[in-house]
Amino acid sequence: MRPAGLAARDAISIADVHAAEHRIRPYLTPTPLRRYRLLDDIVGHEIGVHVKHENLQPTGSFKVRNGLSVVTALSVEDRRRGLVAATKGNHGQGLAYAGALLAVPVTLVVPGDNVPEKNAAMAALGAELVPGGRDYDTATAVAAQLTAVRGLRLAHSTNDPGVLAGAGTITLEILRQQRNLDAIVVAVGGGSQAVGAIVVARSLQPRLKVYAVQASGAAACHDSWHAGTRLAYDRVDTFADGIATRTTYDLSFPTLRDGLAGFVTVSDAEIAEAIRVLHRATHTTCEGAGAAPLAGLMKLRPELAGRQVALVLSGANIDGHTLARVLSRAL
Repeated sequence: MRPAGLAARDAISIADVHAAEHRIRPYLTPTPLRRYRLLDDIVGHEIGVHVKHENLQPTGSFKVRNGLSVVTALSVEDRRRGLVAATKGNHGQGLAYAGALLAVPVTLVVPGDNVPEKNAAMAALGAELVPGGRDYDTATAVAAQLTAVRGLRLAHSTNDPGVLAGAGTITLEILRQQRNLDAIVVAVGGGSQAVGAIVVARSLQPRLKVYAVQASGAAACHDSWHAGTRLAYDRVDTFADGIATRTTYDLSFPTLRDGLAGFVTVSDAEIAEAIRVLHRATHTTCEGAGAAPLAGLMKLRPELAGRQVALVLSGANIDGHTLARVLSRAL
């Protein structure tokens, strides 16, 4: 149940989302929204499941929308200066992809133990990688320092209106592809997908309810939402590194706090099972963050029985070793 008496202070408007879509459309085509009878049968409760395949984006993640939204809105001076951001992979690939298209230098701060495959993907797109910090949140502090040292423009993965507006274009597409929806379920790390969905739903389809899912080992936002106050933790413990954050964020939390219809957590075991189910039902690859909405829907089934529900399969960027462990049930 939504905490009572809390007013929204949205960082973006529906006009911002439309503007972002106008800017990024020359570079991206809409991703499919698909139904799978097997997935409906597995979920049960007469729920119609609609899968938004953001795992089919050029970088394997919805965050290419965010990167293009930010880069296409830069001033001439900021394009010359270049961007810096902290990332574990998807945000960095999105920015690097956009930077390569539009000749904007991109510097990415990655945690020291980041997955080598993800580092290689970002470097292949032309980004400069700088090791820094033990996790995403400490890497963010290093990125902020580089804005002063090198004069770069910071592109935070959540605390940036361009990022939030870019993520909102997912829900714009979903509602064009399927108007008859009752709910949308998204994974939350920083919350850009959920904020975008809330802002778009309020304007275009107010009856559409937005539900959020977070890993139980990285549940700062979930716990903050239920407590009605912002919390931060010292560490995270989840293999779903796309949502492995340990705090909330200034631009996203107020909208999440007021606009979500519900918020659940899922274990790593539940996320791993959702990856296996999606692999079997959709014949596509997804990462932990991408599978979290299905894991969350399994918990939300009694509340969403008989409804038409969209799941955002947000990314495919799982490293080979982890995917092998998941599919062999070693994880």
